Order: sequence, then C-alpha cells, then structure tokens
Amino acid sequence: IERGFPKRLFVRSTQASCCSRRAAGAPSVSQIKRYIAVPYTGGLQAYSMDRPTTGGRRQEARPSEREREMEASSSRSRSGSLPSKRRSGGGGGGSGYGLTGQSLNDDTLRSIFSHVDDHFDLAHCSAVCKSWHTIISTAHVMRDLYYKRNPQARGSSSTISVKSYFEALAMNEHASTLASGSAEVHQWIGHDMRATLCRMKSGSVLTGMGDKVLRLWSAESCKYMNEYNVPNSKMLVDFDFDENKIVGLTSSQVCIWKRSGPRSIFQSRGDTFNHGLCMSYADPEVVIGCEDGRAFVYDMYSRSCSSIHRLHPSPVTCLAVTDDQLIVGGSTFGNVAIADQTSGERLGLLKSAFAPTVIRCLSFSANSHLIFAGSSSGYAHCWDLRTLRPLWETRVSPNVIYSAHHLPGDTSTLAVGGIDGVLRLVCQRTGETIRSFIMDTGYPAQSSSRPQAEQKNVRPVESGPRQQVEKKRVREIAPDARLDNIPMHLRPPITGLSVGMRKIVTTHGENYIRVWKFRS
Repeated sequence: IERGFPKRLFVRSTQASCCSRRAAGAPSVSQIKRYIAVPYTGGLQAYSMDRPTTGGRRQEARPSEREREMEASSSRSRSGSLPSKRRSGGGGGGSGYGLTGQSLNDDTLRSIFSHVDDHFDLAHCSAVCKSWHTIISTAHVMRDLYYKRNPQARGSSSTISVKSYFEALAMNEHASTLASGSAEVHQWIGHDMRATLCRMKSGSVLTGMGDKVLRLWSAESCKYMNEYNVPNSKMLVDFDFDENKIVGLTSSQVCIWKRSGPRSIFQSRGDTFNHGLCMSYADPEVVIGCEDGRAFVYDMYSRSCSSIHRLHPSPVTCLAVTDDQLIVGGSTFGNVAIADQTSGERLGLLKSAFAPTVIRCLSFSANSHLIFAGSSSGYAHCWDLRTLRPLWETRVSPNVIYSAHHLPGDTSTLAVGGIDGVLRLVCQRTGETIRSFIMDTGYPAQSSSRPQAEQKNVRPVESGPRQQVEKKRVREIAPDARLDNIPMHLRPPITGLSVGMRKIVTTHGENYIRVWKFRS
C-alpha cells in the first residue's frame, strides 16, 4: 500500500491461459473470473459464487450471469462484506466441483500471472499470500516483465538489476504523482496542546514536541497506534524513529523507547552535554548538535559518549548523518560543516552566497550525493557533496523555511514548508518551484471516520485521543502568487513536514496533524 499498489486486484484470465489445463480438471474461464484476490490478511481468501446444494452433495450450478450478479449484490448488501467462503461438499457423484484456492494449480496461476502487464498489479499479486509469492518468484515473472518492457536489456552487459528497475519505476510513479496528480488533506486532532515536529517512515507517522508525549499514527488510515511519554517532565527538542525504536532528545539527555514488547526507556548517563538543539542517528550512534557549536557522538547501546567534534563557532541548528559516516551540520552563520564521524576531521564548509542567514533544516540525498537546506531568509539551497560546491540557491519563500525533506531514493522532488504556510514542491535538479499548495476551506469538510472510541467493534484506547479524521480539499496556487491576498487561516505556518510514498505529513504548531495524499 505504501508504494501505491491497488487495494483490490481482480484477477482475470484469457481463454488461452487455462484451456490447456481443462483436461486436468482446471476451472473454466468464467469461474476464474469470479475469483477475487482480497488484501492479504493471513492467506488467500477465494470466494465462490456457485449456489450450494442440499444433502451434503454438490451439483453443477449454471445460473445465468444476471442471476449471479443479483445474488452477489444481495449477499453484499445484507452482510456489508464479501460473500462468505464456500467449502466443497462431501462425497457423492456430483459432476461439479467447489472453487477453492487450491483449485487453481501452479501451472494455471503461472499462466495467469504471465498475462499481467502492469508491474504494480504483479507486485500486489505477489503480496497476496506466500504461495503466490513463491510462484511469481520461482517462475521469474517479474524478470520476464522487465525484459518485456526493456527488450534491449536481454543479453546485454547492463548491470541494472530487476530490483533496481522496479524501485526506479516506483520512484518515477511517486515523482509523477506529486508533479501532476490531484491531492486532498486528511486532518485530525492529534495532541492536547500542539505538535511542532513530525516524521514519516514505512507507513507510520510520529508527531509531538508541543506536549510531553509522542504519538504514532498510521499514514494510510490516520489511526492512532501508540504513544510514548517523555520522562522527568522534560521537553523534547528533536526526535526520530525506525521500525524498532524511537530516539528523542531533550536539552541534556537522549531517550530511547522500544516500539515493540514491554515499554522501556533508556537515558544517557550523566549530563555530558548541555543545551542540545538537534540530533540525527544511524545505528549504533546518535549525533547531538549543541548550542556551543560542538557535536556529541553517543553509542545508543552502551549509553556513553564516544567522541566530541567541533563543527561551528556558533550554535548547531540542524544535523544529518550519512551512510558514509559523515556529519553534516548547519549553523546560525549560514554555513554547513562536513566532518568525519570517526576522526572528527572537518572535511569542508559549505557557504551560502546570501549570508547572513540561518540554516534551519537539512536533507541529504544518498542517491545523488546532494545536500538540501532551508534558511531563515526563505532560500532553498543545494550543494554537491562530491565537489562541495553549490548547484543552486533559490528564494522559494518570502520568509523562514522551517522544514525541507524528500522521499529516500527520490531524486526529483523536494518538499519545502515554512512560516508562510504554503506547501511547495521544488525540483531537486534546478531549484524551480513545481507546484504550491494551501488547504481550501471554501468547501465543507467531509468526515472520513467516526471518533475512534465510537467505531463499531473497536475497543477504546485508554491513552489514545478521541479521533475524527476530516477530508479537506487542496487549492493549488501559482508560484508567484501574492500571499498577502490569502487569509492566514488558510495557510497556518508549517513547522515540520516529512515525505512518504505519495504522501506528505505536516504539523503547524497547533493540536492538529495533516496528511496530504496525492493521486495520479
């Protein structure tokens, strides 16, 4: 779902895909068309619309197509769900057979999958159940589709892998949707006081910093998942997370929460650093930027400081850590320092031509080796890490840029937000503004879900908020539009943003959270 696969896939076959198996007892084309592969919830659920018979025996039912449609529609309207699964009858001499998941043998499935000509649909088929995944993998259906789309790659010396090819297709789909697709906002009250920062990874959203609690949400459904309290009544200044843990920073301590299993909190020993302003981590170390211009490197498992590096003579305002163990740190002087995480040697200093300015946010692209930054003067900056030279510096906003981020692996689009409240999409290669958005409140909001505690068959979460998600329309504005003519309540300041697959989550210093969803 996170990569944009369809939620429901109707598997259809042609006459040629199963006529060769008819003699071996394979189902007919019309029966295959009545199979529906639903999203995977522990196994393939295959539903038959054949009428049952009495007496423990099954007879071949041949209702008309109109009757089958009416029966299926009636069943769905009564139960509110898909028709119930039928089991094949007991012994007897019935000439028919019941359609189950096992009725489609491997050869038939392999033939059907070979006729799927869309890579996203094929990937969704692979995620339905383990047996389908095995068939698609062992039959090399993905590879065959790759060569079908790229015949010149067969037998060539190209080093691109099939996995890389499909990853590139997913990134292209993401970039294309952001550049030209439609959008809508899903908004809900997520905190008692306010949320000023957000992170999104692997379909989950983490928000917080206004009050003393971090909350985890589903990026797809916007549902509450969990929350983590900050110890000792201290305020967080920065945080990040992955699939196993959450790492948070107060002004003088590092806190780590486990996401699974019993909740536990680890705090750094002693008060080695003071006035921590920002952090970034890459297992097993976390780097803290401080007010005195130094960066403290902590081992998250021994909970001890391993090294201290001088980055700037002024406060470190934002940090990024690369896979090559490089520390990238911005400052209030408008410079970005590059240092080796192991030795502490400063390898370079990136400068802006529009100083004085304050670097407020950083984003690093490992694929293109580019460093992006947003500054207090409204400029978006881009430097090449290999040459330490600026590629472009463009004033995309008339005022402070608080956050800039892009989807890991995407080399096309950079999302930028700041005090003017406009969500902008910027080209990573040129710095030109592709699109600009604000929320349109000229239309009544639509409720997409009832309060969580009132939903049927859902147990109330004791510590979770009563949540109601509203759908709101999005208005696209011209890049050079006069913001003075747009009311402030339509564009509250964007204090934090994070980009996922065809989604952008934003916080605005208020108690609500917004997820901007883009569709092709």
